[in-house]
Amino acid sequence: MPLTRGPVIVVDDDAAVRNSLKFALELEGMDVRLYEDGAQLLSEAELPARGCLVLDYRMPVMTGLELLEALRDRDVSLPAILITAKATEELHGRAARSGFRRILEKPLEDSKLLDSIRSALAAS
Repeated sequence: MPLTRGPVIVVDDDAAVRNSLKFALELEGMDVRLYEDGAQLLSEAELPARGCLVLDYRMPVMTGLELLEALRDRDVSLPAILITAKATEELHGRAARSGFRRILEKPLEDSKLLDSIRSALAAS
């Protein structure tokens, strides 16, 4: 049964990650929108009021933390999940202070991301 709580917005500079997440999440009935970087997402005239953000930490131009800050400055309050190749204790703290609901390490092999997205969509 498809979720109706808005799209999952995935921002990652790695096309393979973006496309594999899109495939897996669409199999779960989710509406998925892909962006290759923060600037591309920020160029959108209007962002949905409901949904969920899945942001990569390390991207060219701006990090996922900087992107979330820019979105919050635009009054975008969608719940956000940070994905990264290396989640240090410092990054966990910075992500929590920035407003991320969850930080997950790549590779995303188990159901943690899907469970986190479902929880975020239910809260949005």
